[in-house]
Amino acid sequence: MEFRRGSNDDGLDRRFWGRSQALWSAAKREGRYPSLPNDLLYLSHWFSSVKLTQNSVIMPDTHTLVNDFLNKLKKRKIEGSKATAKLTAELLRSVISQQRLPNTNQAGALIHAIKAIGEQLTTANPVEVAVGNIVRRVLHIIREEDVSLTTASIGGLSLQGLSDDEEDNPLVSAAAAAAAARTTLRPPSLQTLLEDMTPHSAATALHHSSSSAGDSEDKTKSTDKNSRSRKLKHNVIETVNELIQDIATCHEQIAEQAVEHIHHNEVILTLGSSGTVIEFLCAAKEKKRSFRVFVAEGAPRYQGHTLAKELVARGLQTTVITDSAVFAMISRVNMVIVGAHAVMANGGVIAPVGLNMVALAAQRHAVPFVVLAGIHKLCPLYPHNPEVLLNELKSPSELLDFGELSDCMDFGIGTGSPLLHVVNPAFDYVPPKLVSLFITDTGGHNPSYMYRLIADYYSADDLVLQQRPTS
Repeated sequence: MEFRRGSNDDGLDRRFWGRSQALWSAAKREGRYPSLPNDLLYLSHWFSSVKLTQNSVIMPDTHTLVNDFLNKLKKRKIEGSKATAKLTAELLRSVISQQRLPNTNQAGALIHAIKAIGEQLTTANPVEVAVGNIVRRVLHIIREEDVSLTTASIGGLSLQGLSDDEEDNPLVSAAAAAAAARTTLRPPSLQTLLEDMTPHSAATALHHSSSSAGDSEDKTKSTDKNSRSRKLKHNVIETVNELIQDIATCHEQIAEQAVEHIHHNEVILTLGSSGTVIEFLCAAKEKKRSFRVFVAEGAPRYQGHTLAKELVARGLQTTVITDSAVFAMISRVNMVIVGAHAVMANGGVIAPVGLNMVALAAQRHAVPFVVLAGIHKLCPLYPHNPEVLLNELKSPSELLDFGELSDCMDFGIGTGSPLLHVVNPAFDYVPPKLVSLFITDTGGHNPSYMYRLIADYYSADDLVLQQRPTS
């Protein structure tokens, strides 16, 4: 047994670590455990002060990992759907690796555990749809791997049956006959021995024989179940690792398609600040495409200002316009390229506030409206589903200065309610009829094709994560 320190213990006193290792090594050599009270007290203090890695003797507590992530979601400490999706997948990978599975229905137990955690995660931040998407993707992975293992085991039994049938082969039968001719040289068979025994001794021998055979069969079944459980977890974790890698590289996969859609001397309009849009436009610039970008400022948070600075820093010709000027400038635009917060099952888009106005202007002037979104943003739910929260309200201070308008916020005479209300939504909903094309890390798709992608990545049994109470 060997103790290894984790990655977050840089402040650990080296002498403290060395003494703990020396105590345990000495105990192993002498064939004893550390003595009480000093040695064990010292080691217990060491255990409480050091964070161990997943390969160490003590595994991280699943509840602690989940609670920490829940707090981050509730306090909105994780920014961006990509970061949220990646962290969610990593959390579920840790949960799967530490989950103990029963001897029967391993996939069902794993699905139940992931659904229970997924319900907590989606409730913590209902607006961040990417959390529920990743939970459903992992559930779909578990179901697929379980079906794959079941199919493989059935295939193995079929092959075994075929090998048993080979005994009917004439050549094999001839060999068996030749071997039977030499039976006189072999020891007596079990039947011969039983015939020579008394009834009592024969019954005793049969009991021991059947008991040992049953024990052997039980051990074999137990070993097979444990092996299948380990294989299921291993396959699921490997596929989740691939999912995490796909999330990490989705920007690059989408950006590789930029040269197919952006051409020389075009004018591109965008709104908001999207990392996917930045990489997409810069990838076209690297392919020697010369074009200009109109950036709507995206009031009241003015994320367009941040986007414009980034584009200029990377050498793109950029023009900042006000949101109200979009309709006036759209006739000069060749294509609208925007990011998305989520893509719904009907092809509708949850996007930064103001994009519905841009989409209407693009439709009016027959300008293509292109949405860039990684597959992790594809939600299998429809906008009218009760589990979907399409919007959230931001602080009124982003719109108005409380000090300047405090007089307007006085309570009305006799009404008991303020005279001035401030509404600051974060998102818009763009219906699928206003979207021309989705560009994802798997290629370009029409809004009507979303249901096919959903069938590939999600299971119908996992659309609702809330577990119904059993009566």
